[in-house]
Amino acid sequence: MKAVKCTGLLLSALLSVYAVQGLAYQAAPSSTGHPPNNSKTNQRDAHGANPTAQSQSNDKADVELAARVRKAIVGDHSLSTTAHNVKLVASGGVVTLRGVVRNADEKARVETIASGTSGVSRVDNQLDVEH
Repeated sequence: MKAVKCTGLLLSALLSVYAVQGLAYQAAPSSTGHPPNNSKTNQRDAHGANPTAQSQSNDKADVELAARVRKAIVGDHSLSTTAHNVKLVASGGVVTLRGVVRNADEKARVETIASGTSGVSRVDNQLDVEH
């Protein structure tokens, strides 16, 4: 019985430490010294007119198309990690690209990769360039 209590107390203590560390991490400012501000992006996305990851269809063809596009983007090692992580939604052959890339060249390159992927009929490039 003592071992169970000790284990429970130890787990509680560890969870408390992790929770405090997590809060400290979340509150840390960005490398510029200011907390990240994506309020404009959040406002743009709030009204629901633009596709988001939650609007990705579970249709097998759409999921497979999204996976092919993602694989093609990640396979281009000339792109930054930021570009590799753009949001994409595939629906009926149309791929919507969202998120931030480093520059206009990356924006164009991601669109070219997506449009060149088998099964893509059109690309809606809503990527933003980092400021």
